Amino acid sequence: MRIGEIIVKIAVLTSGGDAPGMNAAVRAVVRKAIYEGFEVAGIYNGYQGLIDGKIEKMELGTVGDIIHRGGTMLRSARCPEFRVPEGREKALDQLKKHQIEGIVVIGGDGSFRGAYELTKLGIPCVCVPATIDNDIKGTDFTIGFDTALNTVIDAIDKIRDTATSHERTFIIEVMGRDAGDLALWAGLAGGAETILIPEEKAEIPDIIERLESGAGRGKKHSIIVVAEGVMSANDLATVLEIQANIETRVSVLGHIQRGGSPSGRDRVIASQFGARAVEVLKEGRGGVAIGIQNHKVVDYDLQCVFEGSEQLDVSMYHLSKQLSI
Repeated sequence: MRIGEIIVKIAVLTSGGDAPGMNAAVRAVVRKAIYEGFEVAGIYNGYQGLIDGKIEKMELGTVGDIIHRGGTMLRSARCPEFRVPEGREKALDQLKKHQIEGIVVIGGDGSFRGAYELTKLGIPCVCVPATIDNDIKGTDFTIGFDTALNTVIDAIDKIRDTATSHERTFIIEVMGRDAGDLALWAGLAGGAETILIPEEKAEIPDIIERLESGAGRGKKHSIIVVAEGVMSANDLATVLEIQANIETRVSVLGHIQRGGSPSGRDRVIASQFGARAVEVLKEGRGGVAIGIQNHKVVDYDLQCVFEGSEQLDVSMYHLSKQLSI
């Protein structure tokens, strides 16, 4: 319902792959909304829950004791039905039924696209970037990236102990879809000898040359970090064995990268993003994304997210090669 043109009831949902810090963002949205005088509802199971009407009123206590928890208390689900107009109309009917006039959507690229469609249907949506892939255009960092990064670094450190003990080459596969941020940052921080990312073409002869050069100067072990968007670690291991008779061991980190208590950084930016999203709705605006640029929280046109792709800092990639000679 409205008082004049002022929105007084909003909702929050999480969608797509879970990311550490989502709960902190939900908490910030709910508490900031109540502080600003809004009534706020939680939509469970993402866009599927919106279509199914899984909508409940949120109170201050509803989001108590969740800032330190990984995953999302609102849960998430894939929703092919929402991709078609008929599904979005069902969602719109539920929003009207519950008198919800604005939504904060917490998630990644697919979640943002859903929010954009709802905004076009007259429901102002503000998007908060939460994905370990760090692949949302317009923001330097997304919620969950820092925690996942530290999870991967911890794994690299542990695997290096074994690599050193057994004088082996280990290939570590990390997530990231088509973005190389997680592999690049973790590889640089973990001292990996070779990092393979989608943004920079990897030549197998170059990888082999680096491994053989290291062995030639007495190096007994190596770490290769490969982003899933390049190739699987198992495929790379097979290629190295066939082409250069280099024996390797493979570790695919998988979904462990998504879990765990969020880092301090992720908790802080999640709190900032969630609060700013509420402020934008209070201003009567929709079709907006929240982000952080040069350490400052910003908001910008949601459509900008879909124009082109996020640019990785290639200088970091070249630095990693210089430092791993």
